[in-house]
Amino acid sequence: MTTLKTHLSCLAGASLFALTLAAGPALAGPEEARKWIDSEFQPSTLSKDEQMKEMEWFINAAKPFAGMEINIVSETITTHEYEAKTLAKAFSEITGIKLTHDLIQEGDVVEKIQTQMQSGKNIYDGWINDSDLIGTHFRYKQATNLTDWMAGPGKDVTNPNLDIDDFIGKSFGTGPDGKLYQLPVQQFANLYWFRYDWFQRADLKEKFKAKYGYDLGVPVNWSAYEDIAEFFTNDVKEIDGTKVFGHMDYGKKDPSLGWRFTDAWLSMAGNGDKGIPNGLPVDEWGIRMEGCRPVGSAVERGGDTNGPAAVYSITKYVDWLKKYAPPQAQGMTFGESGPVPAQGTIAQQIFWYTAFTADMVKPGLPVMSSDGKPKWRMAPSPKGAYWKDGMKLGYQDAGSATLLNSTPVERRKAAWLYLQFIVSKTVSLKKSHVGLTFIRESDIWDNSFTERAPQLGGLIEFYRSPARVQWTPTGNNVPDYPRLAQLWWQNIGDASSGAKTPQAAMDALAAAQDSVMERLERSGVQGDCGPKLNPRTTAEEWFAKAEKAGTLAPQRKLANEKPKGETIDYDTLIKSWPASPPKRG
Repeated sequence: MTTLKTHLSCLAGASLFALTLAAGPALAGPEEARKWIDSEFQPSTLSKDEQMKEMEWFINAAKPFAGMEINIVSETITTHEYEAKTLAKAFSEITGIKLTHDLIQEGDVVEKIQTQMQSGKNIYDGWINDSDLIGTHFRYKQATNLTDWMAGPGKDVTNPNLDIDDFIGKSFGTGPDGKLYQLPVQQFANLYWFRYDWFQRADLKEKFKAKYGYDLGVPVNWSAYEDIAEFFTNDVKEIDGTKVFGHMDYGKKDPSLGWRFTDAWLSMAGNGDKGIPNGLPVDEWGIRMEGCRPVGSAVERGGDTNGPAAVYSITKYVDWLKKYAPPQAQGMTFGESGPVPAQGTIAQQIFWYTAFTADMVKPGLPVMSSDGKPKWRMAPSPKGAYWKDGMKLGYQDAGSATLLNSTPVERRKAAWLYLQFIVSKTVSLKKSHVGLTFIRESDIWDNSFTERAPQLGGLIEFYRSPARVQWTPTGNNVPDYPRLAQLWWQNIGDASSGAKTPQAAMDALAAAQDSVMERLERSGVQGDCGPKLNPRTTAEEWFAKAEKAGTLAPQRKLANEKPKGETIDYDTLIKSWPASPPKRG
């Protein structure tokens, strides 16, 4: 999701220029570790003695690299600021490795990692790079296979307490070969956001039911979302003397518009096939993969980028933006639209990132109560008309530890120590409280978050829910994320502006994706897992093939794309989820 978290950092008031934080003199040793454990690394899922034992492992493992200057890079969000400003300093003092953690724009991270992969010149020793690039990394063979690394060259610097199975996003960084290429460092999801206080008002509930025949509540499907948007925008109109809107989004033709859609909007509508973390054989980008080879994006090649489900998703996006969002939203970018719900005029938003949580619970905001609890809640996203059980339902970002083979082994080892340090059980719970971007099951279920949950608007309840697994990043079907992702905002922007119909825009996008994959196929640069496009036939042939095979994509156009609206009471939904963590093993 290139550039997203750069915009988030802007919303949080963080600077967008590169921040280089070089730690001070290397002291290194148990005394420094104890100081940090007592002063900073609380709370933790480990006891202080267990934390000390883990830190002693880091101290010993780091001895061969003492005094070495190591450079790590990530994009700028609250979680990574904490790592760069606090954890990098702690790591340097505890281990004696001089760690510099740069914070730059996400677009620059992608550009620099591409440069290192293409040139072989070592720019950074370790990367925190979106797992959206998993399809790129495992195909180009430039990223270090962490599974083999931890068992081979990196075994002596792999934390025995790393506990890979505790990571909730382990599958996100796993290639079709079953190997781990990227390890999550932070995660957040896009969910449904709504004004719980307004939805609880008896007068509004009565009016809504009288008009639509069902209860005002969390929308289960897009039909209900549309009804609620219509209701607040055109029936309620004002609350406490202020004009209100039933929807919020953005529509400016800008790079940020691209990941508005690559971040699983099509899958929310029902595009692609069943399968977690991504649909198989067709994923939520509409790309069909056979074995490990992408074979087409257009319906005429067996893909689904321009199929009825995808066109329906774009049609609804355009209609809702024009009819139910504030008029200025059509000219906004992601960064400009992000703060609007906190201003108190929006009833609901179907596409809202949990990374906003920290900014949305600040005292004094119109959406906060005087008791420190939010007037809003987050909940699972509603499903489009084409969606079927077993499909992914939304997007989850996973900024992930990534090593490149072009980095000398000794430098990779030292970088790997730091990347493990910032996800270690000694520090991960505290980091989760700072950035609210969870990576470990053990942190999510810690009692400290049980106590804090009422102040976080449903964040903890969602991450503890069984629904969470349906929110996943871009997956293995996408063979070259940087090249393909940029096509989305250019083509869908034409639909947003009205220059093209949704069908024409998606036809153009599918053709553009196939053109890039065709060039990759001709080059042979990705080897046996590179694209090998199917010949173009007809949409009808592929509709029939899917029906015969018992898969979904591409689905035929539905006779009725607006079934009856369905909602669920938020408190009933929350109570239906398990109250204890899943068993491991």
